[in-house]
Amino acid sequence: MVKIRLTRIGKKKAPLYRIIVADSRSPRDGRFIEEIGTYDPTQEPSAFRIDEEAAKKWLGNGAQPTAEVAKLLKIAGLLK
Repeated sequence: MVKIRLTRIGKKKAPLYRIIVADSRSPRDGRFIEEIGTYDPTQEPSAFRIDEEAAKKWLGNGAQPTAEVAKLLKIAGLLK
C-alpha cells in the first residue's frame, strides 16, 4: 500500500520533516516515491508547505495519509 507520511530531516533537537509518498513497507527515512511538501513544527505557529496538485493526484490514486499528515491536509483544505 502507498502511504503519504513524514520523514525526518534536520538536526538533533531541531526536527524538520518532509511530506513524502512511499510504500508502507519502506523504513521511515528510507526510499520514497515522491516528495510533496515540508513541515516545520518548531515555528510558532507550525509551518508547512504542500504541493496541492501532487497531493490530490496521490489521494486520487488511493494513497493513504497517516494521522499527522491527514491533519495537515485538512488544514490545507485537501481532506474533509
